[in-house]
Amino acid sequence: MLFSSMTFLFVFMPVVMAVYFLAKKEIRNYILLIASIIFYAWGEPRYLAIMIITILVNYVGALCLDKYHNPRQRLGIVTATILVDLSFLFYFKYFNFVVDNINLALHTHIDFVDVIMPIGISFYTFQAMSYLIDVYRKEVPAQRDVYKLALYIVLFPQLVAGPIVKYHDVCEQIDERKIEFKYVIIGLKRFIIGLAKKVLIANTLAVVADKVFAQAPENLTTSVAWLGAVAYCLQLYYDFSGYSDMAIGLGLMFGFKFLENFNYPYISKTISEFWRRWHISLATWFRQYLYIPLGGNRKGTLRTYWNLFFIFLVTGVWHGAAWNYILWGVWNGIFIVFERFIGWSKDKADTKLVSVGKHIYALMAIGIGMIIFRAPSVMYCFEFIGKMLGINVGEHLPDFDYGVNNKFALMMVVGLICAMPVCKNMLYVAYERKVLRTVINIWLFVLFFWSTISLAASTYNPFIYFRF
Repeated sequence: MLFSSMTFLFVFMPVVMAVYFLAKKEIRNYILLIASIIFYAWGEPRYLAIMIITILVNYVGALCLDKYHNPRQRLGIVTATILVDLSFLFYFKYFNFVVDNINLALHTHIDFVDVIMPIGISFYTFQAMSYLIDVYRKEVPAQRDVYKLALYIVLFPQLVAGPIVKYHDVCEQIDERKIEFKYVIIGLKRFIIGLAKKVLIANTLAVVADKVFAQAPENLTTSVAWLGAVAYCLQLYYDFSGYSDMAIGLGLMFGFKFLENFNYPYISKTISEFWRRWHISLATWFRQYLYIPLGGNRKGTLRTYWNLFFIFLVTGVWHGAAWNYILWGVWNGIFIVFERFIGWSKDKADTKLVSVGKHIYALMAIGIGMIIFRAPSVMYCFEFIGKMLGINVGEHLPDFDYGVNNKFALMMVVGLICAMPVCKNMLYVAYERKVLRTVINIWLFVLFFWSTISLAASTYNPFIYFRF
């Protein structure tokens, strides 16, 4: 079930919220747990068992960690449990990729039934591992109520697409949280903004981006290639950040305060800064649970460079079972190491000219990285980038309809403007500023109405990160 679907907006969400707010405090966790299971089973009922097994394995693993205090025993328990978690992730996400590459390399014909990846497995697996590692580090006690642990892992606002919520950030909220009217309203407004970003901007830009990338690069002009690249960069941002906004808003409505997942990444002046602003929950997860355990920056310069590069290689692998994702991870890792080497990884004051130059550098590196991320193959991405740079300009399809129209142009301009922090604090306008607050509320109502009308009039409503 998509947040940006009529079923969710007008059936599931109103019913769940009504039951939740009318129920006694003692049973609200159970209501959310049941709602989350229904939410997941709506689209993936046959894979519900995998999620339940993941919950039980990590529940038992954490209880064993609480029971045994010998360091070697505890290390064995956490290692075995994580291996079980990763085995599910490997089988459902990477098995086909590995078999295909073995066949290609060895000229064999190993034939297995294609494995279909369950929605959200990358996200709920990482959340389960976050809980287990937090218990292993003794940062939190083991959760003895299996239903509360299940709620943490399957909570529907962040179940299928994040943000990745770490257990130590929300464990107290699972046990005790307050439902405040102010935050319910702020959460609702945040949800509407996320819905508008997804439906009005991302879906509109996706039409053109998909048509451009569906063409062979040799059939594109340089200007069309650039148009497709910019449209896709904005589509991906508004698609994923819009879904994160909806998740954070829903969390607030139910009393949970999730950490931010995006912070205007396209204003970055370096790739290091970009990754402090883009998919923040994933970046911090890898930092806390992989980079620091590998030694971080505590074991010398060369080891630091390797750790940084390795983290981004793993980030690429996490995103998908394809060589272009691996190349994308390598691309980001190279820039991260380069910036660390020349001292750009730390924030410092720059002259205006240097600041502009670094911003252009960052946008170019990010944009090429996004093309690598989007391309259906490694060869395609090289040819597409070559076309953008004016290399191998040949035949093209001048009369092909890429879907560029007035609505696309409007949403492209709106997307470029809103990628900058021009309306950053509009949800938190002081109560005393009644006129401005009223204008914002009316505008949000218009956005919600416009979004729902667009959903009703179109069957095109993809969500990119369901693939990851």
